[in-house]
Amino acid sequence: MSGTGSIAGGHGRVGRVLSGMAVAVGCVFFLGGFAWGAIAYQPYTVPTDSMSPTVHPGDRVLAERIDGSEVRRGDVVVFTDKLWGDTPMVKRAVAVGGDTVACCDAQGRLTVNGKAVDEPYLLTKGQASPTEFSVEVPEGKLFLLGDERMGSLDSREHLQDAGRGAVSRSDVSARVDAVAWPLTGGLVARPQGFATLPGGVSQPGPVKLILAAVVAGAVLILGGAAYGPLARLFGQRKASEARDRVTTHA
Repeated sequence: MSGTGSIAGGHGRVGRVLSGMAVAVGCVFFLGGFAWGAIAYQPYTVPTDSMSPTVHPGDRVLAERIDGSEVRRGDVVVFTDKLWGDTPMVKRAVAVGGDTVACCDAQGRLTVNGKAVDEPYLLTKGQASPTEFSVEVPEGKLFLLGDERMGSLDSREHLQDAGRGAVSRSDVSARVDAVAWPLTGGLVARPQGFATLPGGVSQPGPVKLILAAVVAGAVLILGGAAYGPLARLFGQRKASEARDRVTTHA
């Protein structure tokens, strides 16, 4: 009996060590994921419907902190520009410095450097803008439009400004990667309509990796913490079965 008890005790000690390690590693993943997210992302609440249906008023989005030089065509960005009201806004960059952006072609599509761009994210399909325009974007600037083109106040409203409606790259603080709330929002996709233009589209941020780290950490913490109670329950059941066998033989 003592040998059996020693083996059982050994297994118990190994289990406690492993469960402790699981909790420790889980804490690293869990807390590290949140820390990584706090450094890489800034939360932002969408104030208007100008970016519907991509994001809606009141949506809580995660915007990756980036330098304005990293913005690519198609990115949904958070920016602040004094001429636009000096408050954080969210729009989509449809053209960059040196581009000629115009609307509309015979199919109602936006064109960039003469190339028609398919924009499946628009609220009003097949109509990139209710007003026609054509503008060459100054170097170092971005031409920004809302996805709700019928009512969005964007670069089209500022075409008479010195910058011809464009916003400086340095005014951009972040790129929207995902809708955190409501939970049905999901990731904000990179539009492939701009992928064939020089520079292509940007790569997704690390939001998936951060979420995976947090989830993995939570699983390890809960699994490690559950070992003790489950081991005791299993031990009590085994002891009860042993007593029942002794009683039966008696």
